[in-house]
Amino acid sequence: MSDLAVVLVDRLAAAFDEARDPVRAVGAAAYMRDQFPFLGLTSPVRRARARVALAGLPSPAEAELRDVALACWSRDEREFQQFACDYLAKHIKVPGPAFLDTVAELIVTKSWWDTVDALAAHVVGGLVRRHPETVTRMDEWSRAEDMWLVRAAILHQLTYGPATDTDRLFGYCAAQAGHRDFFIRKAIGWALRQHTRTDPEAVRAFLSAQGDRLSPLSRREAAKHL
Repeated sequence: MSDLAVVLVDRLAAAFDEARDPVRAVGAAAYMRDQFPFLGLTSPVRRARARVALAGLPSPAEAELRDVALACWSRDEREFQQFACDYLAKHIKVPGPAFLDTVAELIVTKSWWDTVDALAAHVVGGLVRRHPETVTRMDEWSRAEDMWLVRAAILHQLTYGPATDTDRLFGYCAAQAGHRDFFIRKAIGWALRQHTRTDPEAVRAFLSAQGDRLSPLSRREAAKHL
């Protein structure tokens, strides 16, 4: 592990520990169905404590980004993984296209909506925007057996607005329209709803063309603002 990763994660552990809230930690874990232990830090507190840990440290190189992310993923408490998502998004201009391999590893490890969605919208989306050739990886993810990779592919264009590749967005949603899992059905609805901000008529036409091939959940979410 790089020196930067060692120092940063040690600093994070100390800064987070000073602000831990055992009572809030119980509630946070319950909200996440008790899949992960928590320190009980709210997002504003976590980010404030992270700034303390980051003070004076240099910007990371790509290898250091990977080391920091994997070191945070190795920690038990969920706040470390949430920090890593913020850290990668902040430095999204640093890594090259091959960094998608690292992000995929994070997506399929300790998977839940909080980290997967943050990685999809702010890390995967940023990488694909900066390295357009990697969009073929999204095609692969959209057909993957791992549902979290599928969700990330569907959601990676959430911040693209008018630059959204609608053929891919609609294609991914149509291909997974019959998926049985709640998280995929919800992602389809969310991605389509977000695109109504840019092109509501295109989404309306897609919903009409799909008919009952889309789940009621996906249709309901997609149509909220139509």
